[in-house]
Amino acid sequence: MLVVSYIREHKEEVIERLSIKNFTKTELIDEILRLDDERRATQLENDETLATINSNARTIGEMYKQGKASEANTLKETNNVLKETVKTLSDRLESIKNEIQTKLVEIPNTPNLLVPRGTSAADNLNVHQEGDIHEMPKSALPHWELLTKYDLADFDLGNKVTGAGFPFYKGKGAKLQRALINFFLDEAAADGYNEVQPPLMVNEASAYATGQLPDKEAQMYAVPLDGFYLIPTAEVPLTNMFRDTIVKETDFPIKTAGYSSCFRREAGSYGKNVRGLNRLHQFDKVELVEIANPENSYERLEAMKSHVAGLLRKLELPFRVLRLCGGDMSFISAMTYDFEVWSAAQKLWLEVSSVSNFETFQSNRLKLRFKDKNGNMQLVHTLNGSALALPRIVAALLENHQTPEGIYIPKALQNYTGFDIIK
Repeated sequence: MLVVSYIREHKEEVIERLSIKNFTKTELIDEILRLDDERRATQLENDETLATINSNARTIGEMYKQGKASEANTLKETNNVLKETVKTLSDRLESIKNEIQTKLVEIPNTPNLLVPRGTSAADNLNVHQEGDIHEMPKSALPHWELLTKYDLADFDLGNKVTGAGFPFYKGKGAKLQRALINFFLDEAAADGYNEVQPPLMVNEASAYATGQLPDKEAQMYAVPLDGFYLIPTAEVPLTNMFRDTIVKETDFPIKTAGYSSCFRREAGSYGKNVRGLNRLHQFDKVELVEIANPENSYERLEAMKSHVAGLLRKLELPFRVLRLCGGDMSFISAMTYDFEVWSAAQKLWLEVSSVSNFETFQSNRLKLRFKDKNGNMQLVHTLNGSALALPRIVAALLENHQTPEGIYIPKALQNYTGFDIIK
């Protein structure tokens, strides 16, 4: 959520940056500033009325001491009227604040000026690509056929027990999942991240604080009886660990990693590119979250990008890194890099990670602050990244590493799987 004072001081810049995200409801900016003017005027009137009440109270006390009971009682009546005025002003103030909040949540985060303009994924900027893309033989199979051939997962069983998008992993398929999770967590620990195992459900306040509500409510599984939501990513509980806190500047960057299952309704997802593991309702992921100093948060974004690239390199997968254009970015992001791996049999790029800087958009909702070297209270910058999401990684591993003898396991994973090939 944007900060009103920043909008006021940088109105034209905010409008210009929002245009990169193709945001056209600029009248909201004027409405928010008008309401904020009213809020400030109402607050001033309220404060002045309270000051008058306090001044009158002191005078009333003196009058009683001086035996001027009649005058004191008259002034007391005046104070009673003023107290009613304060109640009216306080109610109006609360109403204005709520109205400002309602309009603020309609405005997306302002993108960094390096974010390219564009309307769709076709306008994303390819900033890096590595790894050889080999021409696979015609006999190469897509991952959903490999999963069946080697008895690694069962989609029909998942459909029977739960529904589409909830597969069972079996045998070496289940071991590969566990191996990847442990590999990702160990790599995160080696890079200085503190491992946390978070809860799989959060309350409404947590979902609001990280921006899932009200923007992504239709994509989340809800537990309405208890007011909980199944997490779409571990980002939500990991970031909310710091909600309503003041962190120390000397602790930056605060690096947290967490493994969890993730739950997404994926409403409206259909077509040829959602087959197999390409898009699931439940999947496992290791998430990285950083709490950073605004002075160097983009350096931290680059460091997170390098971490994810290192994982894909060790998995021996061809990949590319895209800087998302304004039209393809999330509502809450200021800058996002997407990582895509090459799916050899499907002959398409699959997104496996997003690494984002949200600047103060989340921390404003979280009320997550720090005291700078000058003693001033500031909002932190929050960042997160997938490192990594398993389904499409598994799909790419199976497809890219298939051989006539079986599926080759990258060397970096072999100590975790206990086998070097799936036959």
